[in-house]
Amino acid sequence: MGKKRKDAGAKFDGAAIHSPDEAIALTKSMATAGFDETVEAAFLLGIDARQADQAVRGTVSLPNGTGKDVRVAVFAEGEKAREAEEAGADLVGGTDLAAAITEGNQALDWDVTIAMPSLMAEVGKLGRVLGPRGLMPNPKAGTVTMDIGKAVTEFKGGRVEYRNDRYGNVHVAIGKVSFEEHALKVNLASVVEELTRVRPSSAKGRYIQKLTLSSTMGLGIKVDVNALDDLREVLR
Repeated sequence: MGKKRKDAGAKFDGAAIHSPDEAIALTKSMATAGFDETVEAAFLLGIDARQADQAVRGTVSLPNGTGKDVRVAVFAEGEKAREAEEAGADLVGGTDLAAAITEGNQALDWDVTIAMPSLMAEVGKLGRVLGPRGLMPNPKAGTVTMDIGKAVTEFKGGRVEYRNDRYGNVHVAIGKVSFEEHALKVNLASVVEELTRVRPSSAKGRYIQKLTLSSTMGLGIKVDVNALDDLREVLR
């Protein structure tokens, strides 16, 4: 552990539970790396991740964006390809793009893949390449759609995907440490609102069981989950 991180770690009690406002302020103050670190919210949900009907997956729009220049690739043809280009997609193609990827002639240097449904038969063949990198389009994530222009605009503007892992954890980047505290608060509230909206009807007991905030190189700061209803009021 570096000296800066050791010094930062002395600023707080790792076992303490903080209000959302305190946790955000601490996350910013403890970010000591020499770059603009990402702020991540890690939720532990009260779901049985082994049950398909309790899977939590989708997308959420962060009102203040992610602070990241999101690169979007689109599998589309004809008018939809033009729509993607006009919306600012970084890479657009159809079967030609799929072939270039298969042959190893296209760098996988983007963050989000969007595809029109009619091309998913071709895109599906790329599963072994795109899947491990989290680049496979999925209807539940809003990345298999005919509304190509809207999807490109939203993902470049701050829409992010979330999904639970096998332990019931959901990790979502809510911005950068350079963001104002209120901007991070609004983004965090938006994620809490979305996760609450998609709570599986079969999930029993407390739903959001734990929440931890951290920066890329920072320590985890525990957030009082009993304060999350009040946090959501910032969106009203």
